[in-house]
Amino acid sequence: MRTPKQRKQLSSIILLAILLVVYLLFFRKEQHNSPERNKSDKREKAFRHNRIYYTKHARCRMDCRHIDESEIKEILEEGKINYNKSETNAQPCPKFAVEGITHDHQHVRIIVGDCDSQASIITVIDLETEFKCDCD
Repeated sequence: MRTPKQRKQLSSIILLAILLVVYLLFFRKEQHNSPERNKSDKREKAFRHNRIYYTKHARCRMDCRHIDESEIKEILEEGKINYNKSETNAQPCPKFAVEGITHDHQHVRIIVGDCDSQASIITVIDLETEFKCDCD
């Protein structure tokens, strides 16, 4: 049998444990649904479905690195955003570094500006092969 003092300590420990679990569940839910995260998710989905505009520089890089428009679309749809290489607060348009493997097995990074109603392809990089390009 437990003494009244032991029962009181046990009750306090159980109550603290319950409060801790409730706090952690609430904190995780708030963090998961934070406005900044939702804003970022909406931006990511938006550029994946916008019209695509290719800068002159991007066209040049695509040409010398043997990457065509179908591969760009493929990476925009299925690639992963590398936030370490992205500038999500860039002005006037956030820039995302989207990486993936093309259907011809090139590991590429596409820098895309999410501007208004279009995705602006700024540059295209082959992450495994160094190509000599003469782009301005």
